[in-house]
Amino acid sequence: MPLRRAVGRAVTALAATVTIAACGSDAVSPLPVQPPGPSPSTSAVASAPTPSVTPGASRSPTRPPPAAEPPVPPAPIRTRGTPPRPTLSPTTPTSSCLGAVRYDLPVADTELELLRSLCFATGAVLRIQGIGPGLVTVDRPELVSQHYEAGVVDIRFVRPGTVAVTIPKDDRAHTITVVVR
Repeated sequence: MPLRRAVGRAVTALAATVTIAACGSDAVSPLPVQPPGPSPSTSAVASAPTPSVTPGASRSPTRPPPAAEPPVPPAPIRTRGTPPRPTLSPTTPTSSCLGAVRYDLPVADTELELLRSLCFATGAVLRIQGIGPGLVTVDRPELVSQHYEAGVVDIRFVRPGTVAVTIPKDDRAHTITVVVR
């Protein structure tokens, strides 16, 4: 007798699942603050006709698929030292300048060919790591304060303007244009 009840409960659960799945995108689950509605009885589930649904017929092309929670866009993958890639719109002015921050640039881990320009506020520091003394040069030394110690060059941008920072790597000189506001 207990086996018969277990089989009956399994059939009821399966029938309820099939009925809910057949409803497609029109099935709505109750909100967490609302008590769930009355559950269908065994006889009601067994006697309820199951509508035939063709895949895609119940969804309109403009309506997104149903979800329990709103989708969250994935965060962009960034490694330390790579600049953020702002989304620019031609109609709305945006500021893609970083503030007065310290920007770490590990030479060994960064593709310098991909880093063409940066924008900082006055007071920001560009920290170039893993470089020898006297190798990093700037074209406008009056706009920066440069310091070297233990394989690290700190370039502090003390005045607004545009500075070209040249970093040698792999027998090439890479120039990064830094705009300081």
